[in-house]
Amino acid sequence: MALFEEEMDNSPMVSSILSSLANYSNLPQGSKEHEEAENEEGAAPSKKKPAVKAPSLGTLMGVYLPCIQNIFGVILFLRMTWMVGIGGVFGSFIIVFMCCSTVSPTGGSYYMISRSLGPEFGGAVGICFYLGTTFAGAMYILGAIELLLIYILPQAAIFKMEGLEGADMEAAMLNNMRVYGTIVLSFMATVVFVGVKYVNKLALVFLACVILSILAVYAGVIKTAFEPPVFPVCILGNRTLISKGFDVCAKVIERDNGTVTTKLWKIFCDSEFLNATCDEYFANNNVSEIQGIPGVSSGILAENLFGYYLEKGDFLEKRGISAMQDPEAIITNSNRYVLADITSFFTLLVGIYFPSVTGIMAGSNRSGDLRDAQKSIPIGTIAAITTTSIVYMSAVVLFGACIEGVVLRDKFGEGVNGNLVIGTLAWPSPWVIVIGSFFSTCGAGLQSLTGAPRLLQAISRDSVIPFLKVFGHGKANGEPTWALLLTASICEIGIIIASLDAVAPILSMFFLMCYMFVNLACALQTLLRTPNWRPRFKFYHWALSFLGMSLCLSLMFICSWYYAIVAMVIATCIYKYIEFAGAEKEWGDGIRGISLSAARFALMRLEEGPPHTKNWRPQIMVLVSMDAEHNVEQPRLLSLTNQLKAGKGLTIVGTSVVGTYLNNHAEAQQADQVLRKLMETEKVKGFSQVVISSNLRDGTSHLIQVGGLGGLKHNTVLVSWPRTWKQAEDNLRFRNFIEVVRETTAASMALLVPKNIAAYPSNGERFTEGHIDVWWIVHDGGMLMLLPFLLRQHKVWRKCKMRIFTVAQMDDNSIQMKKDLITFLYHLRIDAEVEVVEMHDSDISAYTYEKTLVMEQRSQILKQMHLTKNEMEREIQSITDSSRGSIRRKNPSNLRSQQSSEEPAGVSVEEKPEEESVAVSRLKQVQLIHNKNATPTSPTSPITPAGGVATPGSEVQMTWTDKAEHQAAAAHPEQGGIKDIFNMKPEWESLNQSNVRRMHTALRLNEVIMKKSKDAKLVLLNMPGPPKNRMGEENYMEFLEVLTEGLNRVLLVRGGGREVITIYS
Repeated sequence: MALFEEEMDNSPMVSSILSSLANYSNLPQGSKEHEEAENEEGAAPSKKKPAVKAPSLGTLMGVYLPCIQNIFGVILFLRMTWMVGIGGVFGSFIIVFMCCSTVSPTGGSYYMISRSLGPEFGGAVGICFYLGTTFAGAMYILGAIELLLIYILPQAAIFKMEGLEGADMEAAMLNNMRVYGTIVLSFMATVVFVGVKYVNKLALVFLACVILSILAVYAGVIKTAFEPPVFPVCILGNRTLISKGFDVCAKVIERDNGTVTTKLWKIFCDSEFLNATCDEYFANNNVSEIQGIPGVSSGILAENLFGYYLEKGDFLEKRGISAMQDPEAIITNSNRYVLADITSFFTLLVGIYFPSVTGIMAGSNRSGDLRDAQKSIPIGTIAAITTTSIVYMSAVVLFGACIEGVVLRDKFGEGVNGNLVIGTLAWPSPWVIVIGSFFSTCGAGLQSLTGAPRLLQAISRDSVIPFLKVFGHGKANGEPTWALLLTASICEIGIIIASLDAVAPILSMFFLMCYMFVNLACALQTLLRTPNWRPRFKFYHWALSFLGMSLCLSLMFICSWYYAIVAMVIATCIYKYIEFAGAEKEWGDGIRGISLSAARFALMRLEEGPPHTKNWRPQIMVLVSMDAEHNVEQPRLLSLTNQLKAGKGLTIVGTSVVGTYLNNHAEAQQADQVLRKLMETEKVKGFSQVVISSNLRDGTSHLIQVGGLGGLKHNTVLVSWPRTWKQAEDNLRFRNFIEVVRETTAASMALLVPKNIAAYPSNGERFTEGHIDVWWIVHDGGMLMLLPFLLRQHKVWRKCKMRIFTVAQMDDNSIQMKKDLITFLYHLRIDAEVEVVEMHDSDISAYTYEKTLVMEQRSQILKQMHLTKNEMEREIQSITDSSRGSIRRKNPSNLRSQQSSEEPAGVSVEEKPEEESVAVSRLKQVQLIHNKNATPTSPTSPITPAGGVATPGSEVQMTWTDKAEHQAAAAHPEQGGIKDIFNMKPEWESLNQSNVRRMHTALRLNEVIMKKSKDAKLVLLNMPGPPKNRMGEENYMEFLEVLTEGLNRVLLVRGGGREVITIYS
């Protein structure tokens, strides 16, 4: 192993970690970390940690029996017979089959969803699953109270129901449920608080009661085949009578050779005599007695095949018996008949029945206690579902084949002396079912109160929902005390509702949503082919999960569309809350896989071609620089980016670090963290990118070249103006800046250069008034129109008005230009003021010459400061020779002709003696530096920089070209004698006349802009192109400085060579 000895510290040998891999814990990671932290904090250093008991439960005890216990419960014993009577055998069979199919086994609940779909989905559905489990506890408690007060001990009712009718009796019953439910809930919560070990010990007892009760029902069904029980039901006409208040199901009986009226007669008549006045329906119809349980061989199944849905208050009527009644007669003595207590319909039955199959997660929720969870959970859960499905489906058929329809529809057994209907079918005694179902419902309630707090504790410990963190703590032994208190409080809400039929659909919604996302998680992991998704169950297919998901969603709306919407709204609110306030965990969820697949698909689509003009928006690469402490030097660049982007499109914030990747990787990571933090502060939605290069110039170039991916690349570069470019030590910075301008031009990218960036507003500032001024000198594809529009979408600039200025030369029709511009803006649907500024030809002032002379001298000095001694001597000689030759060759009239051919028209510029004196004093300073550097002659550039300002109609960008210069000179030879050059200083004659003209244009434009836009909040201006050779870079910077001098906020804009704004929507 010598080959790997240097890596042993970071990469241990496989042999040393196999043991820990084999004993991998099934606990959720958040719970595990929390428990380890608590153990480390609470345990004294001297105390030895107790040995953790290894999981030991197998498939039978760990999965199968808990699922059986949770699935068989209150619905089977209290509502199954009623559901068969109302929905019919066919309808009930469809409901059972549909619900059992929906909850196909797919793994754990909260843990699986959170790790598969992410913390947002996991937290939202986890809370729904928790609420479902909590309301299930309320449902079980209400079922136990119903068994107690109706079938076991009716005299225990606090609010007496005897003598009450209709709504009064219903209200008394609900109040009894509330009082006893609260008492039982308090008792159960106390038991759970004292110790869950007692609940686990009682679980087997409760399970035995469930199994014994079901076996008693099957035994009773078999017995009915050859000896049906005596179970009479009294029918008046075709209406079922309440069995209380009479002993004989007849109007009169023969006694002592005479006819005697019965108690039933006294109920419906005003006296006991045969000539008494009786109820009309009672008088017109006969009383008959039918067998409530005719037996499995009686053929009653045919009568019970189809549904018999009732409105609230309807009579329970026997099919096949005719009755005489006047439809217009007033119904009297309705309290003597068995009435429907609620309006029934198919979807209601689905909602009430579904909670009976919600126990399938009992096994997967105990995965931490299983010896082999991967093997036990699928086998045990499928076996439990198969068993319970067979029991439920057979129960539907057997109940329909054994029991009379009116008895099945009698929910509380009012027509059979208040007996539990399923109990009368059981053998050897109805009390087996009554007592067994009471204990099973109590046990299921305890299980819910035990499981729900632990689920809440797991969610709290995962820290996905910040305000729930308090519920992650508990007693010293880990019992979730605070979570139990919250669970009991929520459970009390269900107790206050007090109706089993009203609570059941609520928890159905929460469970269905949970199962829907479990199925979605499985299907998603399969379709995305996640490497770590390797289900051991070999018969699994993603189509099954999609089918289960579709069934769950359908069932939600079938059960109750308004409950379904409420559950979805709750889940959505929790999801958004976690998304904005929590979700600190990263679990490699499937949603990221979907995002990756969607991003790849979108990027491939973007590769098909450039975006249409109407879809174009600036995708910005923001180039920032950092100081030695890794602080961003221009943070307001990100504020401007936020105001331009408003969270839309692509934003990349990039910087470069000098060095090598191996040596400076940590420094680059630190810079990346600083960028991310600043982006978060400025609310810039985008990406950060840091490159490491041997120098800043190459690093910036790399960012411009490789930023973005595929079709999702930046089309605009935002870089700050190098404000200290005149200082010798920052010479490299302004050269880098000019290279950025060149590279963006070559790459056909737009360029935005904010000057005085520190004066730009932050995102928190608001302009209540003011103007955004656009100086549209050359056509740039519409960038100058688009940028103010985007800025005004942001609240900082929203109240600023837009003004557009354009320049008219001598031969332009300014009136027509203004009309055309107004029409163009109208078609663009941009609201702005329009003004055309006329600039006429004027003489070049002495100030312009002096400004140009100082600029050229500075340019030469800066150049010479970077030359070696020999290079300096050769450069000085060439400058001297070129200057002398230039002076001899210069013809003033030709110079004037050249100057006038390209000089923009404009208003006259007055002489500025004060500024001229300043220029002269600056010239002396420059000459002093010049002498110090041993420069014997006045500096002049021997090579004319390419340049010239293009007119709006001729070029897309302002560029410098000698060709344009010569063409313009040839076009206007007659102007050479118009302007005289009397009093020309000798050193002015040696100046590069192209630079003179450019300086003249910059000064004239600056004067006009200052006159019109001095008080504007922001000025947007076309940015001239860079020189094509390297000789005039310093001059280029000087021209831009003069052009924008005196303006507070300036945004220089260069278009990318394509149209970016259109009149089409």
